Amino acid sequence: MTTATSIRVQGIEKSFKDVHVLRGVDLDVQAGSIVALLGSNGAGKTTLVRILSTLLRADAGHASVNGFDVATQPGDVRESISLTGQFAAVDEILSGRENLVLIARLRHLGNPGVIADGLLARFSLTDAGERKVATYSGGMRRRLDIAMSLIGNPPVIFLDEPTTGLDPQARVEVWQTIKDLADAGTTVLLTTQYLDEAEQLADRIAILHQGTIIQNGTLAELKRQLPSATVEYVEKQPSLEDVFLALVGGTGRPENGRPGNGEADGAVGTVTGKDIP
Repeated sequence: MTTATSIRVQGIEKSFKDVHVLRGVDLDVQAGSIVALLGSNGAGKTTLVRILSTLLRADAGHASVNGFDVATQPGDVRESISLTGQFAAVDEILSGRENLVLIARLRHLGNPGVIADGLLARFSLTDAGERKVATYSGGMRRRLDIAMSLIGNPPVIFLDEPTTGLDPQARVEVWQTIKDLADAGTTVLLTTQYLDEAEQLADRIAILHQGTIIQNGTLAELKRQLPSATVEYVEKQPSLEDVFLALVGGTGRPENGRPGNGEADGAVGTVTGKDIP
């Protein structure tokens, strides 16, 4: 992760008739980092992403992506980004490989077959590459969708609630994919309403509430906003998610015949903090 600013948002406002969705949003995202835009339904997360991806025009304010102004240089912005929406935009009639080849050809890239094979391997989909997408699980579809988004190596990717509707195992698979993207230098702006998702993935978390960002910082910085904690000894039991992942194979990808490695932790003594009201 570098110190360069990849996404800059300053005073962005957007209204739909009498509904003020964004009321002066400010946000900076460093290159190669994962920033989670956290908020409830209707907070304006998707609206901000649509503005940054040039699908909407802001009423006021300024925003740039990869150094390009979203209002005056939309073509350059589009060449710098990829957008993955809340539902996988894949063609179910085609195979996974055919989906990837199609996008590579639409982007006028050379050797589309080589590009497709490389992405299938990167996202652990090689064994399923010749199967129709209609036979894929939710996690496989989402991984394919993200793979399609990476064709052309965009430096910035927007993920709008990427795990909506996925089961616990598929969510873990997508989380690992997103972490791998950032490790490879891709800047990720992730919108989510799931607290655990932001906690697991984000380098920084921006909380969007009633059209403005009310807090922005690392998880540790945000936790310091709470009152002091008391220390209690508690017995840690596995969560339902731990049990589920252990029984079905953890974070592995059984669709491709690869065993998982998840285990449910037994009860252990630990120390935790309890918030003081």
